[in-house]
Amino acid sequence: MSKKLYIQTYGCQMNQYDSERIAQVMSRNGYVQTDRIDAADLILLNTCSVRDKAEQKVYSALGSWKEYKDYHEGVIIGVGGCVAQQEGETLLKRVPHLDIVFGTHNIHKLPELVAQVESARARPVEVTFYRDPAYMEDVDGRTQVHGSKAYVTIMQGCNKVCSFCIVPHVRGREVSRPSAKIIAEIETLVVQGVKEVMLLGQNVNSYGKLTPGESGFAELLCRVDAIDGLERIRFTTSHPQDLSPELIEAFANCEHLCEHLHLPVQSGSDSVLARMRRGYTQQEYLDRLMRLRDRCPGVALSSDIIVGFPRESDAEFEQTLELLQSVEYDEIFSFMYSPRPQTVSAKLYDDDVPGDVKRERLKIVQTMQRGITLAKNRQRIGERDEIFVDGPSKLKNGQLMGRTRTNRIVNVVAPEHLVGQMVPVKIISATANSLLGELLWDKFNLESQLEGNRA
Repeated sequence: MSKKLYIQTYGCQMNQYDSERIAQVMSRNGYVQTDRIDAADLILLNTCSVRDKAEQKVYSALGSWKEYKDYHEGVIIGVGGCVAQQEGETLLKRVPHLDIVFGTHNIHKLPELVAQVESARARPVEVTFYRDPAYMEDVDGRTQVHGSKAYVTIMQGCNKVCSFCIVPHVRGREVSRPSAKIIAEIETLVVQGVKEVMLLGQNVNSYGKLTPGESGFAELLCRVDAIDGLERIRFTTSHPQDLSPELIEAFANCEHLCEHLHLPVQSGSDSVLARMRRGYTQQEYLDRLMRLRDRCPGVALSSDIIVGFPRESDAEFEQTLELLQSVEYDEIFSFMYSPRPQTVSAKLYDDDVPGDVKRERLKIVQTMQRGITLAKNRQRIGERDEIFVDGPSKLKNGQLMGRTRTNRIVNVVAPEHLVGQMVPVKIISATANSLLGELLWDKFNLESQLEGNRA
């Protein structure tokens, strides 16, 4: 009888991909994934520590699982991801009922760690960093596919060492996978029905820089673009310093590269950017965006904003608002600064912006951006577009949801058999969060008939 695995994931798309790898690795050891924690033999928490709030969720979840373990003999609980990498042995000391701690480079070792617990009731900790990218590869070359979209890790780690960021400490230095293995993996995914891939890395557009003879990121995109049968390419996350002329040209020339770029600016103030150690000024950032928009006029932009960074004055905050008004992002992700362990800003600066000031600034930023996003979405009413249908709408109203190439969510009344397909829609309504579309049945039926005739 197979054992049951329950995984709870916090954080970004990289963590979601890591959880898929965890499920895949453990399936070869007799574990079947379940969405019911009360049925699980192995409970794993895949964690994020980029924000303090995310880290606190980890301890809250672990606390809530103690009673379950007390009444279910043999249940194993483990923590992986960034908090595991950051805390290591400390997690075992703080959480006596925790069995396993495994870091961001050690998913491939999880079966061995579980076996140690099962055989000797040991409490193993494995947080080793590796420079050889082989740890990112699937041990037997098999790739599991769930649906028509897939994540593909192309590199891990970051060398930028921004003063506020814990990523280099929990994900390590930049390590790039061989491009030949990346291309082979995507080709395999396409054969299995994948139409869209998301290329992942903590600083994805620095891919290949430290690997002699390897492709740069723009060249890799061009090679992925040439894979027959692949319809859409996305990537995340980028650093503004690495938005190179070659990458901008890729947006202009790669047919399947979606017209969307997430380019975190963090602040509109040069003095704050300097304290953040971002490596660019506001004007340098804007110049790169201008060149991108010139070569790819329809590109949609999203960004990250941090408010309340140490010593941020009212004037510096106003510069961030001016930047938002100038760029008119399609979407932003905004946060209040919180000091993270081991980071430069936590060591050099007091967290001296009062909490109520941070909250007010965050509210102002979000209100301004909501207005910008709503106005841009309303401009799309009446337009025709194509969406990749993901599945049921999060609105839970019987609609399906999909995304345009520019990454806008469109909800539409459509039959479920269209999930995983590209369908034409007309935008008929808009909110700040999503668009409402109408399926263009005539065009869709015509294209379906033409495909059938070709076959």
